[in-house]
Amino acid sequence: MRAAALVARRELYAYLRSPLGYCIVAAVLCLHGLLFNVMWMDGERLSYEVLEGFFYQSSGFVAAVAVLLSMRLFAEERQTGTEVLLLKSPAPEWQLVLGKFAGGFAFLCGYVLLTAYLPLLVVVNGKVTLGHVVAGYGGLLLLGAAVMALGTLASSLVASQLLAAVLGAAMTVALFACWIIARKVDGGLGAAIGYLDFMDSHYRSFSRGIVTLSSVVYFASVTYAALRAATLVLAARRWRG
Repeated sequence: MRAAALVARRELYAYLRSPLGYCIVAAVLCLHGLLFNVMWMDGERLSYEVLEGFFYQSSGFVAAVAVLLSMRLFAEERQTGTEVLLLKSPAPEWQLVLGKFAGGFAFLCGYVLLTAYLPLLVVVNGKVTLGHVVAGYGGLLLLGAAVMALGTLASSLVASQLLAAVLGAAMTVALFACWIIARKVDGGLGAAIGYLDFMDSHYRSFSRGIVTLSSVVYFASVTYAALRAATLVLAARRWRG
C-alpha cells in the first residue's frame, strides 16, 4: 500500500499546485450557491424540504466536479509522455490505480466540505437534524466516489483529457438516466436496468436522510468495478510495453 499512498499524495499535490482544480471548484461552488438560493431559498418551505432539495441538487454538481477532476489522472500522463515512468515502476497496477483515484477523491472531498455553508443557511431560519445532514453528505461522498472511479476508468482508456471528460460524463449520465429506460421496459429486465439508476433507485434516499444498505453496496460495487476495469486496462498497456 506504500506505493498507492505515494501516488495518492503526488496526485493531491498536483491538484493543490495547479490552478485548474481551484478554478473548477470555485466556478462550481459559485453556480451551486446561486442555484440553491434561487431554487430553494425563495418562498416558504419546510427546513426538511430545503435540505432535501440541497442534497438532491448537489448530486449533479458533485458528479460534474468528479468528472472534471478525474479526466487528467491517466490521460495527462500519456499526453506529457510520463506514462512510461508509471508503467516501468515496480508497483502493482492496482496500487497505481488506487493511488490515482484516492488523490482525486481527496480533492473532491475538499469540494464537498466547502458546500457545508449552504446547509448552514437553512439553520438561520429553521432547524435541521444532524442525521439528515450526515446521511446526505454520506450519499454525496458515495456518489462522488463512484463517478470518480468511472472517470478514472475513462482516463485510463484514452490519451486526451477532453475525450476522458466526455467518456466519463457519458458513463455517468447513462447511469443517471437508467430510470428513463427502465420505465419503457417491462419485466425483470426493466427492474434490472432500474436498479442501475444512480438517482431514483439509490441516491434519492440519502437526500431524504435515509441510509439503505443496498444503496451503499451499490455505490461501493460501481466504484470497485470501475477501478478494477481501470486496473486491467493499465495491466494490458504495461504488458504491451
